[in-house]
Amino acid sequence: MSTPGRHPEWQYLDLMRHIWEHGDERVDRTGVGTRSIFGTMLRFDLSDDRIPLLTTKRVFWKAAVKEMLWFLTGSTNIRPLLQQGVRIWSDWPLKKYRQATGEDIAQEEFEARIVEDSAFARNWGDLGPVYGKQWVDWPTYEYGPDGKYQKGPGINQVAQVVESLKTDPGSRRHIIEGWNVAELDRMALPPCHKTYQFHVVGQGTDARLNCLLYQRSCDVALGLPFNLVGAAVLTRMMAAQAGLQAGELVWSGGDTHLYLNHTQLVEEQLRREPVGEPRLAITRVPDTIFDYAIEDFAVRDYEPQGVLRAPVAV
Repeated sequence: MSTPGRHPEWQYLDLMRHIWEHGDERVDRTGVGTRSIFGTMLRFDLSDDRIPLLTTKRVFWKAAVKEMLWFLTGSTNIRPLLQQGVRIWSDWPLKKYRQATGEDIAQEEFEARIVEDSAFARNWGDLGPVYGKQWVDWPTYEYGPDGKYQKGPGINQVAQVVESLKTDPGSRRHIIEGWNVAELDRMALPPCHKTYQFHVVGQGTDARLNCLLYQRSCDVALGLPFNLVGAAVLTRMMAAQAGLQAGELVWSGGDTHLYLNHTQLVEEQLRREPVGEPRLAITRVPDTIFDYAIEDFAVRDYEPQGVLRAPVAV
């Protein structure tokens, strides 16, 4: 929990240090190995444009925002991301392509083909029904007159929550869920940040929107910095659409881990100290939450320390 007078980023660094020093060493799905703890919580104040943007290493916040906007489109293909220079989802379809074709294609060449060739992108750039598909087009099925089930209209959870925040702010059902059990095996990666719950506190012009994100699996070194930015941006957009102030982001982790091959990143970051208070301004509030563009977001007072890189475990 954030302590008054203490930089909120220390929560993240304390979590990283605790996992590295006391985590259970485990064999994981990727074969890389992790140190892991279970059941964690971080809290960040989002009022006055605050954003949990790490300063002890550079976080490419525009990529995180672009990813969140991509989720809201319902797209499941990496082509729109690559067209914007966002490469964070390339590893999974690239691995699938290499395994299926036996071609040891370089990542840069694979990404270029996705961007340049729409047919190639359709065949090899799709991730299955991940995040955004579940958020804005959760599948339904209806019992037809012939006695068989047929596909029904998709459910837009995001739009429903925005509406319920406006009309029934005291509800305990402001939830966006990504864990569709029936479709997990079709996803390139089942959702890690799986459940968002929103909570309105206060009334009138002082009413604030809080968000609790439950993440079943969390790569603390590479994934969590992006997840915090994405969740904060989503909360800010939801609040703006519902006419609310931004409140608190509560992040909760299930299997919370560091990969064993991230030693250099972890040890270097733990030698650094947070500095400054980044702010994120939303410069335009469009008609719906689905109409934001990257140009609507601006970060100020962000002077991070150097980039720290490590391999992604696929």
